[in-house]
Amino acid sequence: MFGCIGKTYWWALGFMIMQSAAEYYEDLRVGQTFKSGLGRTVLEEDNVWFSLLTLNTNQIHFNLEYAQKHYSDPPFEGRLIVNGVFTLGLVIGLSVSSMGVNGVMLGLEDVRFVRPVFAGDTIYAEVEVAEMRESTSRRGFGVVKLRTRGYNQRGETVVEFVRVVLVPMRSQGR
Repeated sequence: MFGCIGKTYWWALGFMIMQSAAEYYEDLRVGQTFKSGLGRTVLEEDNVWFSLLTLNTNQIHFNLEYAQKHYSDPPFEGRLIVNGVFTLGLVIGLSVSSMGVNGVMLGLEDVRFVRPVFAGDTIYAEVEVAEMRESTSRRGFGVVKLRTRGYNQRGETVVEFVRVVLVPMRSQGR
């Protein structure tokens, strides 16, 4: 039914899950780092569709003439800027693939867009476990703060933030 695309998707998904190193709270430790095994090249269509789908009417994301007229200087050079929320979501997704799939995101802290992303950039993620504690409101779970950095193909940071995640303890997985 899915043809080659479906097989490729399922292989990639299996690869990402196999790369997961932290299924439970006990598998983590402060200072531990993870890097995404995959990168994702952002397409112009990703940016335009996402911006219009979310009703973001800032023309810098979809009107090339506007970008060329108002943002001709470096680092923009008249190019469309990829929607920051798309970039944020992409980096979260890439970091999930490197961390494991058994958590619930409780929130984001200290989000900073450091450098613009443009169509054609390939984005990667790296995560450091910054803090850990047992949950006071949900028995059998821990709260983990993950310092996360998204970077492009040149190694330049494009976004950084702290993701707060509720992670099950091993006893919850049985």
